[in-house]
Amino acid sequence: MPEHAPSRTRLIDLATFDALTARAQASPRRRMNENLHPHDGHPAHRLLNAIEPDSYVQPHRHLDRAKDETILCLRGRFGCILFNDAGAVQSLHRLGAGHACGIDIVHGQFHSLVSLESGSIMFEAKSGPYLPLNAGELAPWAPGAGDPAAEAYLRWMTGLFAALQAG
Repeated sequence: MPEHAPSRTRLIDLATFDALTARAQASPRRRMNENLHPHDGHPAHRLLNAIEPDSYVQPHRHLDRAKDETILCLRGRFGCILFNDAGAVQSLHRLGAGHACGIDIVHGQFHSLVSLESGSIMFEAKSGPYLPLNAGELAPWAPGAGDPAAEAYLRWMTGLFAALQAG
C-alpha cells in the first residue's frame, strides 16, 4: 500500500456536510452538489447533494438506459415521489432515519425529491457523462424551475409526506 494517498482521495465527514449545507443555504436554488467524480465526462457520476426544504426539484426522468439513479440519504430526511407518465403519483418513499436509507430509480421513471428537513444531504450515483435534461426528460405536467407555480407545486409535493405521516 502506498505511503501517501492519491490526490483524489477525500474524507467525507461532518465538516464536509456542514460546509455543503452552508453553500446550499446561500444558493438561490437552495441546493448544492459536490461532485466526487473528476469531471462531467466521467463514466461514473458520484456526488453529494444538499437540498433545503424550500428547493424545488422539477419532476424528471432519465431516458438513457444507462442512467438508472441511486440515492442514499446521508443526513436529514427526504421524500421521493414516483410519478406515472401522466403525472399521477405512483408511490411515496420516505428516506432517512427510521425509514428507507435510499432508493434505486430505474431510467425512464418520472421522479422528484423534497427535502423534509434543513441540512439534508444525499449521495447520488448514476452513469456519466453529464448532459442537461432535455424536453423529453422534464415532466410536461409540472411547472418548470422558474415558473411562479413551482412554489405551490413544491408545497403540494411536501404536503404528500405530511399527510403520509399523519395517516
